[in-house]
Amino acid sequence: MNQPAARGFTEQPLPAWRRAVLKVGSSLLAADGEGLSPRHALNLAQFVSASLAAGREVIIVSSGAVAAGRAILHRKPQSGIAMAERQALAALGQAQLIGLWQRFFERPVAQVLLTHDDLRNRRRYLNARATLQELLALGALPVVNENDTVSVDELKLGDNDNLAAVVAALVDADALFIATDIDGFYSANPRSHPEASPILDVEALTPEFHAMAGGAGSGVGTGGMHTKLEAAAKAAAAGIETFLFNGTRADTVAALARGSLLGTRFRPAQNRLAARKYWLRNVPKEAGAIVVDAGAANAMTSRGASLLPGGVTTAEGDFRRGDMVEVVLRDEHGDRRIARGVSQYSAVDIRRIARRHSRDIEGILGYNYGGNVIHRDDLVLL
Repeated sequence: MNQPAARGFTEQPLPAWRRAVLKVGSSLLAADGEGLSPRHALNLAQFVSASLAAGREVIIVSSGAVAAGRAILHRKPQSGIAMAERQALAALGQAQLIGLWQRFFERPVAQVLLTHDDLRNRRRYLNARATLQELLALGALPVVNENDTVSVDELKLGDNDNLAAVVAALVDADALFIATDIDGFYSANPRSHPEASPILDVEALTPEFHAMAGGAGSGVGTGGMHTKLEAAAKAAAAGIETFLFNGTRADTVAALARGSLLGTRFRPAQNRLAARKYWLRNVPKEAGAIVVDAGAANAMTSRGASLLPGGVTTAEGDFRRGDMVEVVLRDEHGDRRIARGVSQYSAVDIRRIARRHSRDIEGILGYNYGGNVIHRDDLVLL
């Protein structure tokens, strides 16, 4: 059956790209409570195959494990179910999800499951990067998902839209393709506002655009348009273009293989952040914060200085050495987040050395990891 034209969207040429991340949501892979379906996945797989045949590299970030597990047990979607049950559903469905993608490709499909800690811990972040790059070098097709089965804080890192943006930066991708069930980005939700205007090209994601975004559109997926804009903003900060398109439309997906976009293009920032600074800005942070005085805040923001114990007033939470934490200025105006970075000391240690000179650290703690609480190379301003 022929589909009507994508409302208001016209074809625009895609820029040249060598490596891309394709994010596919649950709404494209699973009907409500009915398990995984190849209906839309087939067209997307054909786009991937055409890209691979042209000498490009693709990584798929795919949702759908929980939906697949739910179908195995014949359970309808519901909100507020226990974490353990959602994790069990993910464990049941993950094998089916990988099997769905493997059926479309002659090359091996590699399952890569990432966790909150993999993206927060610098060493594990770099290990994940090395693994993905080696899989690409071996000619495999990586399919990435959150390791839902062992997530402890909550089921998702945030959502797979944001995970896809982090993966795109992780592997130095040129493009992030987000397949959804809507034609592109509109000035309002086109399902409830028929007069909404299509937006073909976004130069910079201002607060005005974020205000246009709505919530989740289906009972299967977890991400709405707001999370897609968040992902596009993160990708843009890393110099990566994002392309939002309707993955349920065969003509739209076929156009991608021809080098054309029927959807919305989000352009990258002009000045690309260094890879480490990007990681510092976007990876998940640990609960808690390091509280500093005005002098320390000024030294970091105006002079690019490291954070020394003398400018720290206290530490909140129970984070450990090597964790990603936020730096908060607390004064008569209240609390303001000014930076985030990798702490060289635990929260317990920082509370002991706060307001002290760096030379006193070893005498107080009995050991010394250096004179900085956060080194400037491990710090990014907010």
